[in-house]
Amino acid sequence: MPRDIIYTSKAAKPPASYSQAVRAGGLIFVSGTAPHDPATGAIVGTTVQEQTRQCLNNISAILEAAGSSIDKIVSVTIVLADEDDFAGMNEEYIKWFPTDPPARQGAKLPARIAGLKVSIAAIAQA
Repeated sequence: MPRDIIYTSKAAKPPASYSQAVRAGGLIFVSGTAPHDPATGAIVGTTVQEQTRQCLNNISAILEAAGSSIDKIVSVTIVLADEDDFAGMNEEYIKWFPTDPPARQGAKLPARIAGLKVSIAAIAQA
């Protein structure tokens, strides 16, 4: 099965160890996406709501570059640094998916990264 590597400068540049996204089998697999500013690489926001918004802005840009969109997301994985931020993350998340939301799972960040509250991965239809 062929696969295409997706990259856009409109989302934060990933480290060399993974791609922003990969298109394969009619789906787009977006890597865990942190709330980094595409231009500076700095974390955007101090609240989990602001960081969730930036993660989803980055995912939206990646999906657009792949010829898809946020409304074609079928599954997301949300990774939080602190489980106490769940309600705040959900407050912003529901604005992006007010009806017919994608399947979702959550986890806790395995390591502390200064200032990072949330990371989101997604799978979307191509």
